[in-house]
Amino acid sequence: MELHILEHSLKVASIEKEGIQICTHGLIKLAFLASKTRCKFFSLTETPEDYTIIVDEEGFKELPESEHISVADATWLALNVVSGGGNASSSQPIGVTKIAKSVIAPLADHNISVFMLSTYQTDFILVRERDLPMVMHTLSSEFTLLRVVNGETVAAHSLGVTNGFVKPKLVPRPIIHPLSSPSNMFCVTSLDPDTLPSVATLLMDVMFYSGGPKEPGASSEDSSHIRFFSFSLIEGYISLVMDEQTTQRFPNNVLFTSASGELWKMVRIGGQPLGFDECGIVAQISEPLATADIPAYYISTFKFDHALVPEENIQSVIGALRTNESTGQ
Repeated sequence: MELHILEHSLKVASIEKEGIQICTHGLIKLAFLASKTRCKFFSLTETPEDYTIIVDEEGFKELPESEHISVADATWLALNVVSGGGNASSSQPIGVTKIAKSVIAPLADHNISVFMLSTYQTDFILVRERDLPMVMHTLSSEFTLLRVVNGETVAAHSLGVTNGFVKPKLVPRPIIHPLSSPSNMFCVTSLDPDTLPSVATLLMDVMFYSGGPKEPGASSEDSSHIRFFSFSLIEGYISLVMDEQTTQRFPNNVLFTSASGELWKMVRIGGQPLGFDECGIVAQISEPLATADIPAYYISTFKFDHALVPEENIQSVIGALRTNESTGQ
């Protein structure tokens, strides 16, 4: 398989809920008027805590300076696993569980922190730019390493780093963070960019204004049903993750959904905000899922991580992860 190192230099940032109004103009431009910007990589995810934005440096210029925006340290690069040739963003998704043992676990073993963004089309593994030499050294035996330069895919050079690395000690990765599973069921979907204008008003309402449907009688503190919505526009491809009720607000035949209409349940990782320097969180979750051959999407946000698994697998997933959790205590 090939590992593509995309050319985008990315920023990861958090926008506080109370500060979203000052960013809305820039975010709408990035999401709906991409032709008016030079941005090629944009993702916005709302959770109960905040909005997480992943955006390239051109797109980041569209946002104002504000005390409500926190930017993660360092510049990040996106890696993409491609089975065979072809354009990375248009390839069929490999699935986070399929790359758990070949990419995520080896990086965790080498103490390299990753930030995951699964989309309808593919899975992006974000690593700090400064970690790239170690990333390439770690994965070069398993993958053909390619870099995207000015839109062209070329062989990745070793960056002149050939020795001095210590072989890691392989240790078990018990789950040390609390897990929860909201009551919502989610859809991972997409739409044709040409139809974006026809649903722009609805999408803006979902993204910024409506706050999502409320469960009858649910208080704002009710953790069984959470607010989660993710929109990505990456190299011209749109990906959406939203709960089942929100999808029902869209006109028929606008969203791409599978014939089976599959729904996904969420496992939320973290009882308090996770640190960017902590390694192995994605591996702790993805490895047991890979062992059980359960497909999953995985979305990291500024404060928490989120795994989406098929609805019918949620109980076995929770059981497997809780077993892993208890063995580490």
